[in-house]
Amino acid sequence: MARIHLSKATVTEREEQLVVEALRSGWVAPLGPMVDSFEAEIAERTGVAGALALSSGTAALHLALLHHGVGAGDVVVVPSMTFAATTNAIVYTGATPVFVDSQASDANVDVALMIEAVDALRAEGENVAAVVTVDLYGRAVDYSTLVPALVERGIPLVEDAAEALGASLDGAACGSFGSCAAISFNGNKIMTTSGGGMLLSNDTELLARARYLSTQARQPAPWYEHTEVGYNYRMSNLLAALGIGQLERLDAMIARRREIRDLYADAFADLDGVRLLGRSEGDDRHDNCWLTGAIVEGREPGFIDHVVEGFNAADIEARHLWKPMHMQPMYASARTFGGDVAAGLFHSGLNLPSGVDLTDDDVARVIATFRELVAR
Repeated sequence: MARIHLSKATVTEREEQLVVEALRSGWVAPLGPMVDSFEAEIAERTGVAGALALSSGTAALHLALLHHGVGAGDVVVVPSMTFAATTNAIVYTGATPVFVDSQASDANVDVALMIEAVDALRAEGENVAAVVTVDLYGRAVDYSTLVPALVERGIPLVEDAAEALGASLDGAACGSFGSCAAISFNGNKIMTTSGGGMLLSNDTELLARARYLSTQARQPAPWYEHTEVGYNYRMSNLLAALGIGQLERLDAMIARRREIRDLYADAFADLDGVRLLGRSEGDDRHDNCWLTGAIVEGREPGFIDHVVEGFNAADIEARHLWKPMHMQPMYASARTFGGDVAAGLFHSGLNLPSGVDLTDDDVARVIATFRELVAR
């Protein structure tokens, strides 16, 4: 049987047509008309004033933090449960990350604890230069509580929506919260440009500054004139062409991933101690269902390791949830508010195959394997 992948990119003739069109136009270097169109379409999709196409979501986070003056001596409050890129972008600036625990229901940051962390740090005399949130696995953070609290305290919010394009909260799209947001088009995301990302904002000055820095901070002179350090962060016209084609299919891809999550939910409803992350009735969040996370509780330590190993032995790709940053060797000495919930989720959770290329037979094979491994 063919290997089942976790989240494999799919490309159609439409994407191929657009990439060939970009090639034949002569715009094969970074920037070009496809980049301009892609930025406009993503901005419209997320309901923001503008977008800046970049080489990665990490680049978008870095530029966002630089705009807010984050640097050495500052602290930035961030969820512990995330991919390393979120935290690494903070370190690029010279600032220090301070981690906050998750809530058990969906692994997203515990917003009440995040606000508590901000207040405690400021009371100690720390300069909290920014807060970074992460819309984990395609599900929005509780911005209805967090945003007004940060506005009241005068602290900028940068939204890491790398995993959440197409998701929303109360009708507002992920990527539209805070001063700005980063999204990712990496190969395994909900849609891809092979590699790439975007910075989104309603602040046109922020976008203009980021655009300048992302093109090596080149001054408007008839030669290469530079007065400060810039970055080579812009997106290729060819990759933007691929993104335009993927964006046309985004709603269909989200719908299929949602179908897959519903199939898992129905199939595991009778299993003791098994639940899916973030799936609740009457919720005001519209998830994009990028990855379906399953939590298996009430088992002995190390049980989830055996489940992941069993999947891979059956030629099915399954992965642990993100290992929390406060548990990573490189951040072992970092300050953390809480941490036990995120650690518990890591030790009891895994992500199941969720890609749009999965057939119903593939999903049935994943379900049968999961049930066998959990029973064992």
